[in-house]
Amino acid sequence: MISAQAWADAQRLWDFQQMGHELRPCSVAIGLGSHDLGVADTTADLYHRGMMPLIVFTGATSRTTRDRMPRGEAEHYRERAMELGVPADAILVEPRARNTGENIRFSRALLEERGAAVSSALLISKPYEERRACATARKLWPEVEWVSASTPMTLADYADSIGDACLVIDMLAGAQQRLMVYPQQGFMIEQPVPEDVAAAYERLRDAGFTSRLVADIAVRK
Repeated sequence: MISAQAWADAQRLWDFQQMGHELRPCSVAIGLGSHDLGVADTTADLYHRGMMPLIVFTGATSRTTRDRMPRGEAEHYRERAMELGVPADAILVEPRARNTGENIRFSRALLEERGAAVSSALLISKPYEERRACATARKLWPEVEWVSASTPMTLADYADSIGDACLVIDMLAGAQQRLMVYPQQGFMIEQPVPEDVAAAYERLRDAGFTSRLVADIAVRK
């Protein structure tokens, strides 16, 4: 059972990760690979709304996707977007990235190789990783104006869609930990973390929601 306190703490992390950016047309969209095909669905929807002329889906496989996405996250995203009516010539596939930093670096290299002019980009991620993904992108490609987007849904609905609420809370804790420690390692820009968010993370960590934490890293407020 997940306690009321754990749910409240997870909700606080969920809310903090939401960037609240106003969507607008951009040069390109970059859909970050993961277990969540909702990223592909949202990217396709934004394409049909005229928010970008070009899409990059980026991602290899991970321990959570190798069975359900054996051809690679980016390739499965491409197939899903095409099922939803996005033309093949509007999609580029970056199949090697295994973390968010590689998602950005490899997508940038692919776009530069294709001669695409990029001044702004829609960064489409899972709902609980908007802020972390944006902080990484701004660090690695600061010349671009980044607009964060994800599937609009509540934490409860997202947990139901995944089918494993404990795993979702584990992933929320992992995203928050990285947001707090990765700037010190040069992986992303610094993000001010409110005290109540840091406290929510620490309670979840102490309650055992640790399967997605980076080991051997001390988190300081």
